[in-house]
Amino acid sequence: MMNKPHRDTISVEQAEIISHDAYDGDQYLLRVMAPEVAATAKAGSFVHISCDPMLPMRRPISIMRVDKDKGWVDFLYKALGYGTGLLSKRQVGEHLSIMGPIGKPFSVDLNRPRALLIGGGVGMPPMIFLAETLKSLLGSQPFAILGSEVPFPFTAKPSTLMLPGIPDGVIASMPLLEDWGVPSRLASLQGYAGCYEGYVTDLARHWLDALTVEQRNEVIVYACGPHPMLEAVAKLASEYQLPCQVSLEEFMACAVGGCAGCVVEVKTDNGPAMKRVCVDGPVFNAEQVF
Repeated sequence: MMNKPHRDTISVEQAEIISHDAYDGDQYLLRVMAPEVAATAKAGSFVHISCDPMLPMRRPISIMRVDKDKGWVDFLYKALGYGTGLLSKRQVGEHLSIMGPIGKPFSVDLNRPRALLIGGGVGMPPMIFLAETLKSLLGSQPFAILGSEVPFPFTAKPSTLMLPGIPDGVIASMPLLEDWGVPSRLASLQGYAGCYEGYVTDLARHWLDALTVEQRNEVIVYACGPHPMLEAVAKLASEYQLPCQVSLEEFMACAVGGCAGCVVEVKTDNGPAMKRVCVDGPVFNAEQVF
């Protein structure tokens, strides 16, 4: 295995595929052996993957889990285009060139132990990584709301972890989080059993309204997902005067800040500025971008 250091914390690593499972809705769970990436990855960071040797452009994919001791890294992705379509055909035992970890991760606020994590679609993986991080660092139990309009890439499990304000019958949870003791609930407009019938922000509102003022003062919101969902989450956080961090999803070419192809307008103390999502983000304070 040959690793080439890049910008001190970013490496190019030949990662062996050790599992690659398909789920409904063209969703895939990929696990690779990548000890260099696993060693320094943080919740919110991503990698740039070479999907196929014949495809010159890499694709950015968020990190869902790592095991620093064993050296593996998990990715959950959706085969949306040509590149990820090629990636979905790669087999166990093959090697992928991955560059990472890249990007500014989520910041943990020790003064806000009551974290609300909101993930939509392929925005779910960073929330899973963050949930594991928060539980390890704070010993607290964040609450994760996961939304999808295609079948979830796991078999939902009835939750035994009760939460204030959650409507009766909304019991579907992600098994991995449930096993960790992290409460989660699922939301969708597709009528899936046990899921909240509505938007993730509507379910979040039920929970927030059931908290006391003191409890709400301990809340911080983290989100990753489609732009309209992030905008709605930012508005919700602003309404409740809660700090909120969002991870943006933008098309990227180089992913290391050289091409400026993923810039977004960000509010700063000195006025609007153009920031690169790949290295200045992908995580920003919500009020900066919405």
